[in-house]
Parts: sequence; structure tokens; C-alpha cells
Amino acid sequence: MSAPKLSNTVKHTCDTLRQGATKQVADYEQRFGALKNLYDYLLANLIVTDFNKGEAWKTAKEFFGTEAVRFAGVDGTLYSRPLFDMVIFFGGAYASTGTVTFSPDAQPKVKYDSKTIQQNMGISSVVPIYINEIPDVDHTFAAQEQPNEQNPAKPTTDEEIANNSLIANAIMTFSEYYLALKLATDPEQNIHILLMDRSLSTERASLLYETRKTSFWHAKSTILGYEVDGVAIDKSDLTLARQHMGNVELGLPPPRADYLHTAIVTLLEQKKTLTPQQILQAFKITDEKRTQRVQRTLGRLVERQVLTQENGAYALNPRYATTWERIRKLTLDLGDKLFFSKTQGAETASSMKIWKNGKEHWLTTLDISFLTLFTLQMLLEECWKKRILLVGITKDTAARDFKRQLVPILHREGYLKTQMKLEALAELPNTDRMILQSASVFNTDKVQPPWSLIEYDSAFRTMLPDGERGKGYVSGIIKNKISLEKAFLKTYVQLSQAKSDPLLRSNVLLIDRLAYPEFDYKPPNVTVFLNAMSDGTEEPVETLLFKDKTAPNKLQNLTMNLLIAMAPANIPEAFGHNKALFIADKIAKWNYSQFKSVVDSTAVWILNNHKLRKFIFYMSTFRERRSQIEHTRREKT
Repeated sequence: MSAPKLSNTVKHTCDTLRQGATKQVADYEQRFGALKNLYDYLLANLIVTDFNKGEAWKTAKEFFGTEAVRFAGVDGTLYSRPLFDMVIFFGGAYASTGTVTFSPDAQPKVKYDSKTIQQNMGISSVVPIYINEIPDVDHTFAAQEQPNEQNPAKPTTDEEIANNSLIANAIMTFSEYYLALKLATDPEQNIHILLMDRSLSTERASLLYETRKTSFWHAKSTILGYEVDGVAIDKSDLTLARQHMGNVELGLPPPRADYLHTAIVTLLEQKKTLTPQQILQAFKITDEKRTQRVQRTLGRLVERQVLTQENGAYALNPRYATTWERIRKLTLDLGDKLFFSKTQGAETASSMKIWKNGKEHWLTTLDISFLTLFTLQMLLEECWKKRILLVGITKDTAARDFKRQLVPILHREGYLKTQMKLEALAELPNTDRMILQSASVFNTDKVQPPWSLIEYDSAFRTMLPDGERGKGYVSGIIKNKISLEKAFLKTYVQLSQAKSDPLLRSNVLLIDRLAYPEFDYKPPNVTVFLNAMSDGTEEPVETLLFKDKTAPNKLQNLTMNLLIAMAPANIPEAFGHNKALFIADKIAKWNYSQFKSVVDSTAVWILNNHKLRKFIFYMSTFRERRSQIEHTRREKT
């Protein structure tokens, strides 16, 4: 068989692309056909459209204590560029701020602060790393079974290592949450509304997943063994701090599954010394199998020396009574070092290096994930304590939990007023955003923006109906694990519609916000399911759920009035989004362009420095050398 001609290869590629695209379009046309009756069959009782301005004003005074409050929107940016035998990683976060005033008879009035860039509402860090050191710093290059070794399936060329590294992304993510924490704790800013371009619940779950493997801790974590107040951070410190989500009024952490050991430690932090019976009473546990799980967990905590046992009572080991305070101090110290330290006269050559045991060590991306998780949990504590409304807004999302988890569970529990068969869900588009956006377009007379779905617990994202046990039972999607409940509430919203064309509507956004016990944790909004464990234990999962559009929801009404007021009608590229986040994004892009210019100018200066010619020849990569020669040749012709 002769080798194919270039023209035939191009023709084959074009034909394959056309056929594949045609098939995808036909598939979506079929899926969209199933949406025409979706509103009547399913969504009519789940979409909220009436957002009362007067009630929002009352809620604002009740929640914030005043009708006029400060807000901030936080967004980030990142950049990386190979420069000779190094890669320059940059990540930063920036905020737009202002004041919103709620009114009893009008839409909230939003005033954005002027000269935001000059006020320096942002943090950033730049880290140059030699290419050969990147696999040591970026833990995703490590082999899964032998984290001390590089994964042989990962790229090994300089360019591929630079392009596939997550270092810049890790710095950016950390900076966004760290800036949000700084704003929440700054008495001069007095922020009471925080908007983030992130899905809060998904982000926390992702960080927990990133930091789950204890084998990686010893191989790839620098903060393990790092001393704070003369005490080294150990494995138990990290284990306890990972799940630290203490809110007594919300019953967090719940005394079930993987959260049981943290729930026991949190309880003993408050009560100091308790007998097993007192612990069971505090957790309202009466059945034998759950009692046995508590006893086994107590035994493991004593074995790990987290708890002490004396005269039949348990207490927290004094060493771990200070765990969270030491972790807080560690996070703030390293965060300030990364984003605020000055290089001149610094203890280490890089802001991403620390001294441990008399030696200089890189902070790894695993460490950054830990620090980001700790920062997020510190932020949640601050928002609960100060009544700061924390809202995450996600533009482009591929989430499918409304279609795949929530609707099947509501259907089996009898909460849906519908004749729709679950099998029909398979015919709908793949993502929740496309389902809701298309249903809105197909039902312009019945669904008019602004609207929102009912709010539901983010834990539904990891739940499925238990096929073996029937009504009232749920199981976890992966290894029967269900994420933390009662912490976040999520929904989908559509904020804008063009006056000239009712079909021209803004994108559907995913919204998740922090749950607040005084407003959300009330009997009508609590739905309890049972989760059967492998040993036969049945543990309750207490979720937050506003079952239909008639369920009173003060904070959703407040949040929607806020989002509607912040949806700009005069900025086409921000149509139906959030102006505060749009401004923060513009600031981030401006800083990105400034930093990129600095790096590019530095590269040109080095290339044109006659004192560095030998250095450039030997240290530059083949691609850089070839690019420079080609550029010189083009200039001469």
C-alpha cells in the first residue's frame, strides 16, 4: 500500500470532522426535542420567579444588621512561560469593591468603588523554577504507587513539563481564597458580601481529593514536619485539619462515616472530657451498630494518641488541642510569605521556599492544596462569625447533579409533582446548564428571567437513590461516600433577557452559597435520608432542601435581588453575569498583561545583553535558539 498523498490526508480529515460534527448536531437536535414539555412536566414547581424587594430589605437588616453593606468580588489570573532553563510561574487574585444599599420599595442600589486598581486590592506571586526541579515541586508528576519517583507516563521534555505543570494554577487558586480571607478579616474594608468566581462546594471537594493520599504526604509535603510554635506538624494534625468544619449550630461535622473522628475531636474541644455514653448522647446515637462504630473510632483515636483515656473517660491530647490554631498560624505565615514578602533580604531565595530542619525546601503543589483548603475553611468560619454572605458564581459548568442526582431522589421520595418518567431524563442534554437554558428558550411565555431553581444541599451532588433499599435510602456515588452536608446550598439562575428579543437570554449560572443556621437550618428545610454502610450500619444524612418554589427562603430572595441588581444591562460581554466579578476579571487581565510584558521584556534584555551571550547559547533550549535565529533571518529579509 502506497503512502497517502498530503491532499488526500487533508480531505480525509475534513470529511471525518464534518461527519462527526453532523452526528453531534443531530444528537443534540434529538435531545432538544425532549425539552419542549419539560417545564410543564418537571420545572413548573421547581423554578422561582418572584423575588420580593421589600422582603430582601428586611432580610438584609436582619442578616447584616444594616441596609447598606460593603461587597467585594474576587477573581484570579495565571501565567507561565519557559525562559531558558527555567519556567516563570505567576498567579494572582484581584478584587472589585463597592457598596450595596437595599430598599423596601426599589431594586438594591449598587455603587462600585472608583480607582480600584490604584487602591491595590490584589495579591500575586511570581516563582521562577528550573525545569528539572518542576517534577519535585508539582506532585502530579509523581508515580501513584511510589510518590518519590516520577510517573513514567508523564511528559519528560522541557516544553511538555512546563505546559503540563499545575504550579501557576495552584498559586492562583490559593491567592483567590487568601485575598477573600484578607478582605473578610479587614476591619477597614468591613466587607459583608463576598462574591467569588468559584463553585465553593466543588472546590472544597476537589481540595479534599487532592490531599487524600497519606503516602504522598511523607513524600511530597514540606509542611509535614514544619515547626509552628515549637511543635512539628504531624500526620494527625493534617488529618484533623483537613476536615475541620466546626459549626455547632449546623451540627458540623456530622457524626457519620469519614467525619466521625473529626466530630468526636470537635466535641471534645468543647466539652473537654466525656464518657462514651455522654458522647453517644451528644450525637443522639442509640442503635447498637452506630454505637459500635463510635467505640471503634474512639479506640483508633487513642491508638493514634489523638485522645487520652483515663477512668473510662476520653479527653483530647493537649498536643492536638492546639492543632487548628497552629494550622491557622501556619497558613497565614506561609500565605503572607508567598504574597506579601519582599525578596530583598529575604530568608530564602524564593517566596515558595521555606526552611525546615536547617535546610531550604520547596513548597509543593500538595502543600499549596493543603494551604488553600485551610484558607477556605478559615474563610467559612469568618463568614459564619461575622454574617458575611459568601456566594460562588460559576459561568461555564458541566455539572449534571440536577439531572442525575437531585431529580431521581426527589422523584422517588414523592416530592416532585410530575408524570415524567425517569427514563426520559436520559434523552435530555448532558449538562444541567444546557437543560435549563434550552427549557427557558423553548418556554419563553412561561419562564421569564430573572429566575432561579430551588436551592438544594450540595451533598446531593454525591448521592444516588439506594436501588436495593428503596424510599428513604441513599448511597454515595463513589465507594458509598457522601460529601459534607448542610454546609453549602446550590442552585441555577438566569438573570437577564433582551428587551428587543425575548429569545435572547443570558447564560444559566451555577450559584452555590454558604448555609447559615439561623436562616437555612429549620425543620421544613431539613430532609433526612439513611445511608447503609458495608457493615450494615444505617447512618442518617441530614440535608438542606427547599422542596418547591413555595418554600420560604429569605436568603435566596436576598441573594437573587443582589445578583439581579449586579447584572449589567449596558455591557454586552457581561450580559446576565455579575458586574463585580466582571470588574475583578478586567483588573486581573490588566495585571496579567503587565506581568507578561515584564517577563517578555526581561527575555529580550537577556538576549541582547552581550555579557550573557555564552550563557544564552548553552542555557537556552533548542526551540528558543531556533526561534531566535528564524526571527533574525526574517528581520534581515
